[in-house]
Amino acid sequence: MPVNLPALLPDTLQPVPGVRLGVTEAGIRKTKRRDLTVIELAPGARVAGVFTQNRFCAAPVQVCKAHLASGEIRALAINTGVANAGTGETGLANARTTCEAVGRALGVAPGQVLPFSTGVILEHLPIDRLTAGIPGAVADLRADGWFDAAHAIMTTDT
Repeated sequence: MPVNLPALLPDTLQPVPGVRLGVTEAGIRKTKRRDLTVIELAPGARVAGVFTQNRFCAAPVQVCKAHLASGEIRALAINTGVANAGTGETGLANARTTCEAVGRALGVAPGQVLPFSTGVILEHLPIDRLTAGIPGAVADLRADGWFDAAHAIMTTDT
């Protein structure tokens, strides 16, 4: 049964203390579509991850595992449109560049940022467009941004 999210979310999703969400149109795959989400977490927030056990995993998964093991997480960066999967060393570099750009924008270390990508596999991220969009997502950070973030993360994987 379809769910009417706009009707449901405003009454049920309340701000979570210490969490702010922002979205923007970075033009990662399509124009005029919010496709980049930044989630800022307050100092001391607890973050955990569950990952594939497959030895062949996407660049964002590899970077997330390393960053989670190294300490405190302060932000999540989520792009839609390009999965950054099966992209080799370039994909790893793009995931790290994403973390560096979000870290700079928020004043946190790159290792405190987790990158996530969803979308088409075997394509490289348009990293220049993604990093250019980060200031817009950061400027949009707000405690009540849940619906916009959920909408921006929606994808059809191919």
